[in-house]
Amino acid sequence: MTLDTGHQITMYRQMVRIREFEERVKRTFTDHPGVIRGHTHLADGAEASIVGSIAAMRPGDQAIATYRCHGYPIALGSDTSALMAEIYGRVGGICGGYGGSMHLADIARGFLGTSAIVAQNIPQGAGAAYAAQLRGRGDVVLTFFGDGATKQGAFHESLNVAALWRLPVVFIMENNSFSVTVRTEEEDANAAAGEPLATKAKAYSMPGTTIDGGDPLVVQQTVADAVARARAGDGPTLIESLVYRLSAHGNSIAPPGVPLHYPEHEAVAIYGAVEEYEAAKRGDPVPRFRARLIESGVLTGDQAGAIVDEAQAEMQAAVDFALNSPLPEPAAALNHVYA
Repeated sequence: MTLDTGHQITMYRQMVRIREFEERVKRTFTDHPGVIRGHTHLADGAEASIVGSIAAMRPGDQAIATYRCHGYPIALGSDTSALMAEIYGRVGGICGGYGGSMHLADIARGFLGTSAIVAQNIPQGAGAAYAAQLRGRGDVVLTFFGDGATKQGAFHESLNVAALWRLPVVFIMENNSFSVTVRTEEEDANAAAGEPLATKAKAYSMPGTTIDGGDPLVVQQTVADAVARARAGDGPTLIESLVYRLSAHGNSIAPPGVPLHYPEHEAVAIYGAVEEYEAAKRGDPVPRFRARLIESGVLTGDQAGAIVDEAQAEMQAAVDFALNSPLPEPAAALNHVYA
């Protein structure tokens, strides 16, 4: 896929912004203990998959994701200060502080929301695609989920109805090799047989493909092809995007040697192996894409460094905004609750 240099630089900038945003989320646990309540699920290692996929969308298209969700609205143009304030549970949050880290939404930018329930968003994505089909404007829905979601009935039911009704939806499975601590090969018959999980698409008579989720250009081309197919009325596609989770799962389950969000805690579970994690770090998609752009002459080292500096300044401003945004009043707890 050949893209102009401006587009490639934009993709790199988006990847860096997502990485720096999540680095600030991690630092909050040490710099401002108690500000973030509960767990956060970070997507460092999946930035290329996120940015490449979102780049295949056009105005009117929509996306819906699971709980590892901060990167999607950033790539769609959501205000990072409002996103940080939401994670902090503040009034200035993008959902007014009601959603928190795992329940972000920005309807105006086509981001339909997220859920902490594994696979819950998959039938919702199919439903949004059905609504898009009825509107008849050629809009497409991208539905993101992890490999663990493919073990849920909601995944199978959604793919079945999407294929049956030729819904304009692209199912994007970001396979990071583990469901919390359990290896994919230990819980999935396809993986145990050495087959890609995209093979599941055959059961529902739709195309399925497995790609390197660390290459944003490959991701964009693959998703763009699937989007074009859906827009033409030919139905859904299943894309398996291979990534690796470079942070702890939640706050206390991590690969060997990975620092936890809560530095005073020991990991409650260890998964993977040191060698595997080190190999994944060497394939980190952010420095990998940076090196590629510099080698090809798209960026200089100084320009790449300036992009990082800009992203760090933006995310520091987001933290400052979030810390200065008030907490909701207790009386607001019943707002938006209906009987």
